[in-house]
Amino acid sequence: MSVKLGTSWNHEFISTNGINLHYVTKGEGPLMLMLHGFPEFWYSWRHQIEEFGGDYKVVAVDLRGYNDSDKPKNLESYRMEELMKDVEGVIKGLGYEKCILVAHDWGGAIAWSFAYAYPAMVEKLIVMNIPHPAKFTEGLGTPEQLLRSWYIFFFQLPLLPELFFQSNDYERIGSIFANLAVDKTAFTPEDLEAYKDAASKRGALTAMLNYYRSVFQRLFSSPRDSWEKLEIPTLMIWGENDTALGKELTYGTEAYVRDITIKYIPNCSHWVQQEQPQLVNQYIREFLSKSE
Repeated sequence: MSVKLGTSWNHEFISTNGINLHYVTKGEGPLMLMLHGFPEFWYSWRHQIEEFGGDYKVVAVDLRGYNDSDKPKNLESYRMEELMKDVEGVIKGLGYEKCILVAHDWGGAIAWSFAYAYPAMVEKLIVMNIPHPAKFTEGLGTPEQLLRSWYIFFFQLPLLPELFFQSNDYERIGSIFANLAVDKTAFTPEDLEAYKDAASKRGALTAMLNYYRSVFQRLFSSPRDSWEKLEIPTLMIWGENDTALGKELTYGTEAYVRDITIKYIPNCSHWVQQEQPQLVNQYIREFLSKSE
């Protein structure tokens, strides 16, 4: 089922860390904060907003640079330190001291770092198709993962990646979802148009790519022994047919997380919460009820 943009949900803005972020919210109660990945926006959580909005205050933000959020032009604005400050400001600005942090892909990278830097503000951590940073650094030392991560190197080029995605009315933005999905019916034509529209907003493409450009050097220089063992209860959900991130990146995560639950979903792509929303929602509910 495709959820129409804005149906029964509130669209609001919040000032944090010197910028304005757009977010969609539904419900009241404990804060469940959702961080999307590339090249998405809040809409990637449409199935989860509807599911959990009856029990939590669900807040799905547009990360800085995306969709209707501010799009700083300088590369330094997309450093991990700034992205974490954004999250801190959202939680406090909404009147909360902590949240259940739910994240996918790039949002998951931010969530991992945030959980380490601000552990008191994360009650529970739920990450999808993004490995622990130490495991990703380790994976980049293998030919297999380097090949899967070819796009990170391509994104370092000036202008060419922007032209690549802009061509033919942003067709390649839509094809990222449609072509990689195992279940092609998971994305309606309206869904793909929503992603293309978000990416086509002035300054958005460069901002989205700047996430990769700002982090490039650190990808290869984060020593595994610099990560202590995370004490926050953590759920990892992984679509097994991820062409960008190999399943093996999840192996050994327990060395870095004391309380880790991993749920693998077969015949499912990188877009796990959109392709298998019912199963993802079930696993989230089981995890939250278990750890209450």
